[in-house]
Amino acid sequence: MTASEQADGQTQRWVLQFCHGYDGPFLDCARQYAVLFKDTPYKVCTVYLTGKPSAEVERGSVSDEVIFLDYSSAQVRALKLGAVRDFRRIAASRDFALCIAHRFKPIYVALLGSNLPVIGVHHAFGDYKRRSRQLFANFFSKRLMLIGVSNAVRDDMRACLPDWPTGRIETLYNRIDIDAVRAEQLPREAAREHLGLPQDAWVVGNVGRLHPDKDQATLIRGFAEALPQLPVSSLLAIMGCGRLESSLKALAMELGVSESVRFLGQIPNGRRYFKAFDVFALTSDHEPFGMVLLEAMAGGVPVVCSDCGGAPEVVGGVGQVFTLGDVQGLASELLRVPTVQASSEAMLVRLQRLFSDQAAAERFRTLLIPSSWA
Repeated sequence: MTASEQADGQTQRWVLQFCHGYDGPFLDCARQYAVLFKDTPYKVCTVYLTGKPSAEVERGSVSDEVIFLDYSSAQVRALKLGAVRDFRRIAASRDFALCIAHRFKPIYVALLGSNLPVIGVHHAFGDYKRRSRQLFANFFSKRLMLIGVSNAVRDDMRACLPDWPTGRIETLYNRIDIDAVRAEQLPREAAREHLGLPQDAWVVGNVGRLHPDKDQATLIRGFAEALPQLPVSSLLAIMGCGRLESSLKALAMELGVSESVRFLGQIPNGRRYFKAFDVFALTSDHEPFGMVLLEAMAGGVPVVCSDCGGAPEVVGGVGQVFTLGDVQGLASELLRVPTVQASSEAMLVRLQRLFSDQAAAERFRTLLIPSSWA
């Protein structure tokens, strides 16, 4: 570091963002929070607890500085004392105003390794169901604020921490860079060509790991129920891989629809190909938010989802919702899609109003953060 950079580090105020890792959607989560401070007096330093150093991750983090602690998952399962020491060193290296920590382990390390106010962002249900975590959060409540990525996650935390003021457990929705997502999505014909889907088929799309939480079994059953009345040559295309692949293929065969169900496997940067779908269906039974719904909506693709978790908050007013696990209900919604002209303009308006970087920045400024955190 140069002398000028050292001087700048002593006078410049910073925000410290602490992430468990950058796998899957979490690199974009880091981006989402870093851009909150664009055009403000603050610089952002993003720290990854796990994960090898990567130039691509540095670029994707959209931060002024990126640090990789390079711990393995096994190394951070226990007391995490090494991580606490590393964090303490980093926290002392700049004039940090606050820390934004994603998921419980980084929150734990940040609170033990510094005296900074911590905004803890939670991306899943049940993070405070353990009594030990409740006690920990209560002990540090004076300098901890909790954010859920949906009202459903927020309400789960409020139920686990009933003595907390509601204003200290709030919602800040996940979001996307709408223009960037729309720019990288391929046109329908090119997307279908890449995925090997017929140009003249009517395609129900699904994206997610093949896991019980995603409940693709209900998806296949609902599609099979609706298939006789769907447009000719209709297909169900499932993008993703996982331990249920064999059983799901067996289910499709048992229901007599194996020729109409395509398992596409893991597709890198899958959101580029969402315009290949005539409808996007999400049947998850435990979805804290549903980023794929935002990406489908950005492509103007009609969406159908279960009434579970945060998904209904995403599609409210512009998508179709069915009761979790209700095969007949899903079939009915799939049959409605060809007759209901979903408005891509209405989806775009909803994205911009609730799930854009600009909307998040405005919401972030209104959160009830104590004045001492400013």
